[in-house]
Amino acid sequence: MTGTERARRRRWPAAGTGLSAAALALALTGCAGVAGPADDGRISVVTTTGILADLARHVGGDLVDVASLVPEGGDPHSYEPSLRDIRDIVYADAAFSNYLMLEEQNLIRALDANLPADVPNVPLAERAVAYAAEIIPLVENVNLDTIWLGLRVRGTGESVGATRSSEVRLKATGLEGPGDLIGYLTETFGEPTVFFDSSDGFDAGDGYEDDTAVLPPAAHTHMSWAFTEPGVYRLDVAAEVVPTPRSRPVPQGRATITFAVGVDPHSVPGMAGATVLDGGHADVTVDLDAAARGSGDSLLLTTDAEGDDGVHPAARTVIEVPNKAITEVPGDPRFRMLGRAGEDIHQLPQAVLGRHVHGEIDPHLWQNVRNAMAYVKIIRDVLTEIDPEHAADYRANASAYLAELEALDAYVTATIAEIPASRRHLVTTHDAFGYLGAAYDVSIAGFVTPNPATEPSLAERRRLSETIANLSVPAVFLEPNLRSRSSTLVQVAEEQGVEVCTIYGDAFDEEVTDYVEMMRANADSLRACLG
Repeated sequence: MTGTERARRRRWPAAGTGLSAAALALALTGCAGVAGPADDGRISVVTTTGILADLARHVGGDLVDVASLVPEGGDPHSYEPSLRDIRDIVYADAAFSNYLMLEEQNLIRALDANLPADVPNVPLAERAVAYAAEIIPLVENVNLDTIWLGLRVRGTGESVGATRSSEVRLKATGLEGPGDLIGYLTETFGEPTVFFDSSDGFDAGDGYEDDTAVLPPAAHTHMSWAFTEPGVYRLDVAAEVVPTPRSRPVPQGRATITFAVGVDPHSVPGMAGATVLDGGHADVTVDLDAAARGSGDSLLLTTDAEGDDGVHPAARTVIEVPNKAITEVPGDPRFRMLGRAGEDIHQLPQAVLGRHVHGEIDPHLWQNVRNAMAYVKIIRDVLTEIDPEHAADYRANASAYLAELEALDAYVTATIAEIPASRRHLVTTHDAFGYLGAAYDVSIAGFVTPNPATEPSLAERRRLSETIANLSVPAVFLEPNLRSRSSTLVQVAEEQGVEVCTIYGDAFDEEVTDYVEMMRANADSLRACLG
């Protein structure tokens, strides 16, 4: 397609992108104050993150105009698309996302809804395996004192027409118990989002709208579960999938989840011989493909524990909430749904702060330079396909950049190898460095993201202190764009007399502005602070 042909193309945002009706109307009246892309004959590319934009600019050179939807220093896990982003998507000739649940779901929906069907919409992490990228499971080992209970959607739901833009809804429809149950998620800056709250009842008239958690297919999220009184609680839940904004919900089953709160979990009436989940990582799981596989329950409990099959029917499972889970309601007025400040509640904590929805595979592939090289090759092939007139230019640009990345990989390997193996332990705020650890022989000792709106528990501080002391960790590492959520890690580091150093995960800043600089800076920081 020539530059003139691209300039003639006029596209408009589709419904269902997550924007309000007023915002959509504004877009349709000319995106007031938002100019369209310049007609300079260049290929127009949008990427979800600045890291992907940098890779695309190196391959496209002067022939390509690249726009990153997530701004500099932004968090792709939580960024919501703007009208300007929708404009950029509408006029794009190609779009590159990371996906594997890295980006906020509304950003993915904006891409999928507004990018025309004839324009490449490329999830780089998912394509990278075919280009020799190495992927690793997302292993979350934070050694909680109590069970870590999240929500999960297994399967793709293809049999009912679901896609990555579909919604899976898990609804709380009733509760039997001595007190109230509140299931909530603490956002990045301490703002709670309530999923389930029994204190005001469950309203079937509005489809339980105020007691519904929403996830995309094949996703997982963390959350906290709070109980106002000890005793046995039985929470009724129902699930449904909505394939498209115009589809009718497709029911996915019902179940009752049993909690033993401060009481013996082996003596729950009617649950003799039930499996007791009392530690590790577990999820209330909606299995979208259960019916297609001919298996039983669509709603069940799953675990990551070794030694079992990881699948536990809700009717024969009890979740223990022990007395060591007692905590005080914080003084912050945003948490008044839990009760009066200072009152005791039992709470299974949210282990990782923020709206941290993810899939089964760690999405941060670029922390291994070899994986970034796979991304570059994909971008090269996509640009060559849509602009064959300049194929030789794209290949030459990619070849030169791949040589630079080869040298970068060697530099990172050699630099980190200078750190004694006994000191090569990484403690940080964000679980984004599994690929760096696997590729360059760095032990991921732990990560901490406590709620900045409340005082962290003594158990959280003790675990962190013990990790630093037992491993003789000389430094902890903070990402520049996540410093606001890192107060506990900084405080414990000061108490232990260890250094606080910088590491880059998902985003650049004003000092580090491209991928090569980022990876060199990380290697240098690790060597300087651990070596």
